[in-house]
Amino acid sequence: MKKEFATDAAAAELRHARFGRLPERIRFDQMTQEVEATPGGAKDSYNPEGNWKYYSCLALDLGL
Repeated sequence: MKKEFATDAAAAELRHARFGRLPERIRFDQMTQEVEATPGGAKDSYNPEGNWKYYSCLALDLGL
């Protein structure tokens, strides 16, 4: 059993030498970014009268 522990310790030392330590943890407030909304963002809004151009129908595409 001591032999297993010695190989585990050696393997741990090899891993530490190869990979070093884990990166520092990032706090949740550092993961978020607040961006102010632009007033001209309405160009991406839904327009039911203009969206008929983008409607895709397989029957129409096949000419049926």
